[in-house]
Amino acid sequence: MANPGSENAENSDGSRLKDKIFLSALSLFAEYGLNGARMEQIAEKAGTTKRMVVYHFKTKENLYLLVLEYVYTQIRASEKQLSLEAIPPVEALVQLVETTFDYHADHPDYIRIICMENMQRGRYMQQSALLRQVNRSALDLLEIILNRGKEKQLFNETVNARDLHRLISSFSFHYVANSYTFTLLFEDGADEQAQRQHYRKMAVQVALRYTCP
Repeated sequence: MANPGSENAENSDGSRLKDKIFLSALSLFAEYGLNGARMEQIAEKAGTTKRMVVYHFKTKENLYLLVLEYVYTQIRASEKQLSLEAIPPVEALVQLVETTFDYHADHPDYIRIICMENMQRGRYMQQSALLRQVNRSALDLLEIILNRGKEKQLFNETVNARDLHRLISSFSFHYVANSYTFTLLFEDGADEQAQRQHYRKMAVQVALRYTCP
């Protein structure tokens, strides 16, 4: 007869293993891409067997799609946590740009996963009903900030959320995605933290100059 609570303990152990497999997959997909990462590698990194990876996630492609959804969900969640509604619009925009830049810089695996998906021409993203819904919040947040700023005549009427999001994302994304080549070509020997603060400040300046009259 099982000990009281043993079933819950087994479920908890299974959940922890599933999480370990998932995080191992995220790391390996970021490093090697979908085609380069093997199920055996994922299992070994998670300290389990390929059979258990298949048990929890069925196929490598299914696991990859879940990872892709996860990295987008995480950055959108970080934006929602800012609670920018109570902050004046210009300050809200500044805080959003700074947070976006920092999130990209602190989560290079997020960038690599998205780079890999772009190399596959968005093949797996097209299969996800979740991703459009999740990422809509990025534009919704910017639209609220822009509308509040336009009411106070602080922002240009012609600026829209989609274009501003592309501007902020592109600056933040380039900083991480091209960090090795750009640094080797143009900033060899530069102080890494000083450069990060420089480009973070520059991202804010670019967004404000684009948005404000």
